[in-house]
Amino acid sequence: MTVAVIGIGLIGGSLMIDLRKRGFADRIIGVDSNIQHRNIAQLCGLVDETDTMENAVERSDLIILSTPVDANCVMLPRILDRIKGTSKVVSDMGSTKAGIAKASANHAGRGRYVSLHPMAGTEFSGPLAAIGKLFDYKTAIICDPELSDTDALSLAERMLDILNMRKVYMNSSDHDVHVAYVSHISHITSFSLALSVLDKEREEQNILTLAGGGFESTVRLAKSNGETWAPIFLENSKFIIEVIDNYIEKMNLFRKMISEKDKEGLKALMEEANKIRKILN
Repeated sequence: MTVAVIGIGLIGGSLMIDLRKRGFADRIIGVDSNIQHRNIAQLCGLVDETDTMENAVERSDLIILSTPVDANCVMLPRILDRIKGTSKVVSDMGSTKAGIAKASANHAGRGRYVSLHPMAGTEFSGPLAAIGKLFDYKTAIICDPELSDTDALSLAERMLDILNMRKVYMNSSDHDVHVAYVSHISHITSFSLALSVLDKEREEQNILTLAGGGFESTVRLAKSNGETWAPIFLENSKFIIEVIDNYIEKMNLFRKMISEKDKEGLKALMEEANKIRKILN
């Protein structure tokens, strides 16, 4: 099988490593607008070659979109134009789904598309961030599976099995609500905390020398690439604003109880929050 990966970054590069090592892909063609990414991918052996999107689609059995979500939405209809009526399959790795679902909804080639979101990643970006086993034992969300052709869906599922991922099925709208609460808000709060600490660091030069493990784990996501995350926040703005408002409400509760020195109220809030252990353990 020949696989084309459009977007040679953390996700695309990590896919390349495991799909090759585990025998899923015989040949990998990389596509990226960044010449440095293309050169690194070739030097590191992530790809067999690089090419234009048009040529890669023509020469591949499976096309995987791993570019920012707004770019995925633009490219998908163009790729479906090229592969409709063939056995080729296209999938995307995007963190939002409603927008790309709308972009492909009425396309004659919609059945050749499988909507995927692997819940895996790190705070790093680019082809040098690619690592093997990134997807092992993580969850992969397959959205709107009933809209994909049976053989296209089967191929995508086989790829996820090769990656050792747990498959979950849901519709695009539900997906975007859930990831706003469990993924997107985590990045926004991390970016916000980093900005707050950097503001204080300008006044007190030694504040970051006191940063311990708790701070580092909380702010880790603030290292994430804005090129990736700004489109995600805008694509999923409706649900992200909803969760930000809810988060601010909880922050104001803490502020109120701290200002009123309400020890019992604070303990009750934290005990309620501790119930998350039942979900995460």
